[in-house]
Amino acid sequence: MTADRADGLARTARALAEGEVSARELTERTLARIEAAQPTLNAFKLLRAEAALAEADAADRQLAAGGPFPGRPLLGVPLAVKDDMDIAGEPTAFGCRGEFPPKSEDSEAVRRLRAAGAVLVGKTNSCELGQWPFTEGPGFGDTRNPWNSGHTPGGSSGGSAAAVAAGLVPAALGSDGAGSVRIPAAWTHLVGIKPQRGRISTWPWAEAFQGITVNGPLARTVADAALLLDAASGSHAGDLHRPAAVRAAQAATRDPGRLRIALSLRMPFTATPKALHPVVRDRVVALAERLAALGHDVAAADPRYGQIGLAFVPRATAGIAEWTRHVPDPALLDPRTRAAARMGRLLGGVPLKLARRAEAALHRRVGGIFATYDVVIAPTTATPPPRIGTLAAMNGWRTDRAMIAACPYAWPWNVLGWPGVNVPAGHTPGGLPVGAQLLGPAGSEPLLISLAAQLEADRRWYERWPAPVPDAAPAP
Repeated sequence: MTADRADGLARTARALAEGEVSARELTERTLARIEAAQPTLNAFKLLRAEAALAEADAADRQLAAGGPFPGRPLLGVPLAVKDDMDIAGEPTAFGCRGEFPPKSEDSEAVRRLRAAGAVLVGKTNSCELGQWPFTEGPGFGDTRNPWNSGHTPGGSSGGSAAAVAAGLVPAALGSDGAGSVRIPAAWTHLVGIKPQRGRISTWPWAEAFQGITVNGPLARTVADAALLLDAASGSHAGDLHRPAAVRAAQAATRDPGRLRIALSLRMPFTATPKALHPVVRDRVVALAERLAALGHDVAAADPRYGQIGLAFVPRATAGIAEWTRHVPDPALLDPRTRAAARMGRLLGGVPLKLARRAEAALHRRVGGIFATYDVVIAPTTATPPPRIGTLAAMNGWRTDRAMIAACPYAWPWNVLGWPGVNVPAGHTPGGLPVGAQLLGPAGSEPLLISLAAQLEADRRWYERWPAPVPDAAPAP
């Protein structure tokens, strides 16, 4: 086991089960790495040092009693979760300023991680209410990209992505409401899974952000992301969406078979200017060519998105309005957040009902591509990661335009509620990561994970790490 960075999730769990290392030793190393990196990366909102060490000691007592450990595949493994998930005894500020009271209970996803044996070392940074594809704000500062600390790791799960990419923890949970797992995964060279809506419970919310937001794992390998997905998956009795269970880790070991894959580079309509960066295009096309070399039938084809944005905005802004009711001091919110909440209240009646009602028709329209193809591969973002401060200093309208220009590809799958997996697609000449997303219909996580694992075996992206100390020099 290495001391300077975390080993993979599965490797760490095996080392613990086989007695190579204790949970306390691993947790102490993890906390030391986080504290050393915090001045540069600022990945964490809070650390649970004392509580995490107590959890590690409890795991060690169980490990000493001998295995196997049924139902506890992560026994003693240090993990992190995004700061929109409740941990009993800790506040859930979700990127906001102000004094938030500690929560009395774990969220369902956190409860399941505890049941699997995980040691929760802390909560990672998110932009305010998860609205933007950067992780910056006056409530916690700037979270930086381990590949180049002058650039954002993306958002809104940027803290989780930075922590995993830098090797501070072996894996982490984030959430994805418009690409917020997939975007930071693309910009930090990680595997990020946006699962089927309801796969990982969002309780104490019966659904999050009117059903567009889901929880999902970030990890360096497909197998590790699948293992975390299995551990966190499951429903609460109060959840509105309860899909049939899948076996993600098992899927990561299966050959996907020969698939029909659509390469889609067209962006959904947004009425705002945007363009696919040529380096991102080249990397995604090269990945599609590798899929063809692996025996798949790959052809250019685009889903029929139509005016899907009309079904996104009312749900997203209504979700922000709902969250702001739980903020102790709304006056401390970013003016852009307050404006979005006002819009959400305006659209929260008939427009919201129409947006929700449109989902079935969108499933038929967009899902029509799966009559011909099994999987869609598309860019995860249109650009490499922007420099720190590029979007955070803008007003609301300019932020929206810049956000759409950088990240126009991910959000339609949130409207549909269907799964997608970001996989690393390579780097710019300056060393900044970019990604591609594998997209499927409802319940297709096993197929997407199998395909991602096959691609990973070919590309071996997990062998490439950022420098131990991030370089703040600009990259083209």
